[in-house]
Amino acid sequence: ATGARFLNLFAYTGSATVYAAAGGARETTSIDLSRTYLDWAQENLALNALAGRQHRFLQADCREWLAGAARTRERFDLIFLDPPTFSNSKRMDREFDVQRDHVGLIRATMKLLAPGGLLLFSTNFRKFKLDAEALKDLQIRDITKGTVPFDFVRDARVHACFEVRCG
Repeated sequence: ATGARFLNLFAYTGSATVYAAAGGARETTSIDLSRTYLDWAQENLALNALAGRQHRFLQADCREWLAGAARTRERFDLIFLDPPTFSNSKRMDREFDVQRDHVGLIRATMKLLAPGGLLLFSTNFRKFKLDAEALKDLQIRDITKGTVPFDFVRDARVHACFEVRCG
């Protein structure tokens, strides 16, 4: 993350933001629908002595925010995209299902990736199948094995994780 403009979508408690800031990101943007999660993310940065004006926290539906950010030509060097498996929050226009919606979500996110940038896409959906055919114009590398914590090596399906770059 050294020198990177970092985007954390579906930020939850901001763990990825803390890691990016500790790794030298020059600025971070964390987006989540929950104000409570964003408050925790800010607190987690502060607890790690990383708080500052270079960190933005935005309460928004990530899918709606992505569309607006693409229009304003925001760009990020490193993006962490870790959506929920399923959500039907009343604050969203429609329900979200990671298996059904991942292609559109990845494509919308790629519009914000700076040249040479990296998108890390992660999901905890145990039965997830990446639609490689629909994303064949992108460079995708499955890095799941290297991202499964030691405590979970017996159950490698605990999550899936991919590096995604422009094709």
